Amino acid sequence: MAETDKRQGNRLAVRAKATADRAIAFWKYCSEGVWSDTRRTWQVNTIKILNLSVRSFLNTDLQTRASSLTYNTLLAIVPALALLFAIGRGFGFQNLMQSQLFNFFPAQREVLSTAFGFVDQYLAQASEGIFVGVGLVFLLWTMISLMSNIEMSFNRVWGINSDRSLGRKIIDYTAILFLLPILMICQSGVSLLMSTTILDNIHIRFITPALKIILDCTPFFLTWISYTGMYLLFPNTKVKFKNALLCGLLGGTAFQVLQFLFLTGQLYVSKYNAIYGSFAFLPLLLIWLQLVWTITLAGAVLCYSSQNIFQFNFRNDVNAISLDYKRKIALVIMTVIVKRFENQEPPLTVAGFAELYHMPARLISALIDEMTGAGLLSVVMSNGDEHAYQPAVDPNIITLGYVLKKLNAHGSSDFIPYFKNEFEEIIELIDDRIENMVSNTSDILLKNLKVNIKGTPK
Repeated sequence: MAETDKRQGNRLAVRAKATADRAIAFWKYCSEGVWSDTRRTWQVNTIKILNLSVRSFLNTDLQTRASSLTYNTLLAIVPALALLFAIGRGFGFQNLMQSQLFNFFPAQREVLSTAFGFVDQYLAQASEGIFVGVGLVFLLWTMISLMSNIEMSFNRVWGINSDRSLGRKIIDYTAILFLLPILMICQSGVSLLMSTTILDNIHIRFITPALKIILDCTPFFLTWISYTGMYLLFPNTKVKFKNALLCGLLGGTAFQVLQFLFLTGQLYVSKYNAIYGSFAFLPLLLIWLQLVWTITLAGAVLCYSSQNIFQFNFRNDVNAISLDYKRKIALVIMTVIVKRFENQEPPLTVAGFAELYHMPARLISALIDEMTGAGLLSVVMSNGDEHAYQPAVDPNIITLGYVLKKLNAHGSSDFIPYFKNEFEEIIELIDDRIENMVSNTSDILLKNLKVNIKGTPK
């Protein structure tokens, strides 16, 4: 009996160890090894998206950005509502827009009621004397500043260092600001029509339950559309619609869940009234705004991750790539581009190159940017709005030595004081060896090298 128990215990220990080993191996694969897996199955893609989302969420300091946007939103609440109601008054729909905002933000009724009082005073002052022009300029500047900060936060998530130009910001953001209240009015009109005319029509009463469900789901539809548009339009880069739509659905649903939790949770925070008095809504508003922007930026991270997972293949290897291997890959890329140009093949995009030759897109993008800056490649438009690349000079002069010389000369040099004088002998020796290598390869045209321009097998 004791022997049997001992054997059973050994089996359990072996199974436990095997399970632990598998769990550790799976964790190592999910955290690091997945980036060396070039398969494009949905399982591998899902792990990559989750991996990159978590890394981006931690690395881009989203909580700090959410706090910054919370502060900007707090400053822009009254001017934003003033703009909405100024346009709404022009159409005679001010009361309708108020009820629409109450329905859309049920958890913030007290904040909105207070803000509406400020808005009335703001509009009354803005319509008198010289304040008309100054008030309008301040109002537009506040809103454009908020949208510019939103764009900047989205661009940081996407790793984009250049924002829109000031002129484009003014045109795009002003169009959004004037279209938003019009869309709200149209949506209010449709909801009013469905709730009063269509639902009461005895001839179509059989579809009344379906229409009531649609009306109840209207806040979800509006939120999904808003989040999808935000993820699609704010980053200063091309975002694929399917990625923006998926993340818009997730972000919008999370927003509605947050609304529900705040609406039900306010019943249990009556003690805030005893502490803050009439300002009890303020800490709740700040918490709500912080969470809303955190959800929004998390959705932006997920959108970025789902669109760019293949850019991070071999992530650890790319970060530690040797100079020798980097130059070899750069020369291969240049050769393929030259050969495709000579054979009148369509120019390749970064994504197209990565797919054909199974290389990490992030490395290809960095090397192509370097060769473009060195004057070896030029950008052309492919499929209307995608960047593709072709030789910037005559292929008949693009030799192996020419490319190496251009790459070696690209970038800053001779900026350290006294460095050249202090180490003159070593520098001259290095320069002579490099010059000999360039000269020995100056008769090797890249267009004559043998390379498969259709891609490599998997």
